[in-house]
Amino acid sequence: MSWKASARHGVREAPGGFALVQELLNTRPAMSYASDLLAGVDEAQWWVTDALGLWSHVSGLPGPTLLLSAADLRSMRRLRTAFEHVLTAGASPSPDDALLPPADVQVSLVPDAAGWVRVVPTGRGVRWLASALWAEALLAQQAGLWPRLKLCNNQACRAAFFDTSRNNSGVWHDVSTCGNTANLRAFRERRRLLGHEHH
Repeated sequence: MSWKASARHGVREAPGGFALVQELLNTRPAMSYASDLLAGVDEAQWWVTDALGLWSHVSGLPGPTLLLSAADLRSMRRLRTAFEHVLTAGASPSPDDALLPPADVQVSLVPDAAGWVRVVPTGRGVRWLASALWAEALLAQQAGLWPRLKLCNNQACRAAFFDTSRNNSGVWHDVSTCGNTANLRAFRERRRLLGHEHH
C-alpha cells in the first residue's frame, strides 16, 4: 500500500491514519523531481481521492468523496502550511513565540462496540479533511508518534519522513541523496578552511 505524495520521495511512511498528515506535507514541490500536487484542481483531485481512500482503509472509518474547487486548493495549501508550522514548532522552541492559531475544526467522539472512544472527523468538504488531519495529529501526539514525523533538513527538499531510528535522530529523508549532498558540502568546506590555515 503506497501513499502517492510520499511515494514520490521514497520516504518511510508514518503508521496508520497518521500517514494522511505526512501525505499532505508531501504534496509540496521538492527539488526538480516533485511538482506541487495542490497547484491544480486535476492533480489535487487525483491526490485527495487516493489519499482518502487509503485513509479510510487504514482507519476503518468512512471517508467522503471530496470534489475540489480552486478555492478548496487555497484552503488546502494554507492547511499544509499550518501543519509545517506545527511540525517545526517543536524543533525550535522559543519562549516568546506566540501560540499557533487554533485549528478551528470539529470532531465527534464516538464509542465503538468494544467501548473505546473514537475520534471521528466531521464537517463537509475541505473542513472534513481538516478535521481528519487534526484528529490524526492529536492521536499521533497521544501515541508518542508525533516527534518522529520530520521535514528533511535539506531546505531544497523538505520531504516529510517518519523517523524510525532508535533514538529519533534522523534529519534526512534519504541519507544517500540529501544526507550525502550535505555531508559532501560540509567536508569540502572543512577542507577549504583547513587549506587556508596552512598558508
